[in-house]
Amino acid sequence: MVRAEKRAIWFPRAETVDDLGLVLNRYNHLDVDGPHFVMVHGLGVSHGYFEPLAEQLADAGTVWLVDLPGYGASPKPGRDVPLRDHARTLGATLDAAGIVDAVLIGHSFGCQVVTELADQRPELSDRLVLLSPTINPARRSAWKQFFDLVHDFWLEPPRADAFGLYNYFLTGRVGYYMAQIPHMIADEVEGRLARISTPTLVVNGTRDPIVPHDWAQQVAALLENGRLEVVPGAHVIMFTAPHEIAELIENFVLSGQHD
Repeated sequence: MVRAEKRAIWFPRAETVDDLGLVLNRYNHLDVDGPHFVMVHGLGVSHGYFEPLAEQLADAGTVWLVDLPGYGASPKPGRDVPLRDHARTLGATLDAAGIVDAVLIGHSFGCQVVTELADQRPELSDRLVLLSPTINPARRSAWKQFFDLVHDFWLEPPRADAFGLYNYFLTGRVGYYMAQIPHMIADEVEGRLARISTPTLVVNGTRDPIVPHDWAQQVAALLENGRLEVVPGAHVIMFTAPHEIAELIENFVLSGQHD
């Protein structure tokens, strides 16, 4: 059952893998029965986007919110970080934290990180959840992504927009985020989806200009065990539809069934 009881993040765990630092923020106590939910944010933001969804899943298992290298509370790297290094660092951090059979939940660019990790190390997770997965091959250019992002800005609630603007422009890391964009755009995620056999739930917003429905359908179809669900909203659906998504995740993961 999904509950809406507020919990504060109270235990950040910092790990360094080679020269990259990553922070795992534990949202609730470790004595919660159920799986480990590991939530991976998108480009230019941080774990905060996932707090509404974390609140809903806090009674269903242990919730971990990720700050990828260079994002949120994680230190800014002294170099450019390609997608494969984000995934490798996340995998090593899960190892160090003793997290096994994690439910990896990605949003937007976080879906690219999650699927890269699933491709590198399929044993780490027995369920994947892809929320608003990028990148749509039909819009694979910086300008098209920029215009889609601006379009999405007008569809999101003011609180979500304010959070995004703060993370992008007021954290002193704009240059680092800009350097991440070519990695996001160049990543042909569709090429590795067919190699992923892990049961995967794909969730798309009804009004998402960045991830149109036909691309979300293609993502689910390319996966060996993919399933698509649709919820109200634009791109930041875990922020705007946390109740609906939590229910989908609980039915998908906790029932042990995959249709």
